[in-house]
Amino acid sequence: MHRLQLLRRWLKYKYMLLLRAKGGASMVAMGFAVGVAVEMFTLPTLGFAFVLIFPLCYMLRGNLPAALIGFVVGKVIYIPMMYPNSKVGGWILPKHLSIHLSIFPEWMNHLLLTNLKLIVGGMVDGAILGMLCYFPIRYSLEAYKAKRKDRKKQSRLRMEAKALIE
Repeated sequence: MHRLQLLRRWLKYKYMLLLRAKGGASMVAMGFAVGVAVEMFTLPTLGFAFVLIFPLCYMLRGNLPAALIGFVVGKVIYIPMMYPNSKVGGWILPKHLSIHLSIFPEWMNHLLLTNLKLIVGGMVDGAILGMLCYFPIRYSLEAYKAKRKDRKKQSRLRMEAKALIE
């Protein structure tokens, strides 16, 4: 039981660090958006796309822990998003596109084409999902920080009033 309490306390501490991260809410929101976007096309690439989180967070000035959280959230929503990813990939790729590698059987060529649709559609859907996640997260973190700042100001005013009375 003690270890479970320590784990909960550690997770809450890390959550608070994330909420109070330097660079502001935009860095945390950007990191989360990068993580969600990359997850949308990482499964068909056999996890290789995970490596993209690091340079994308650096280039877009995102928060890496938030990107990893976004990546995990993306894993949860990936299964329902496979169908839209495949449809969008089918719309973008040419209709006559086919993959025929003589070293593979026909079913393997079909699987490669399906994965290509998932990758292309996942990139588009991931970018859209990332943009949709960015703004609500950013504004909610800014609201949290403003509320926290207001509470600190109220507490300071109460302490000053208490000191004047005494």
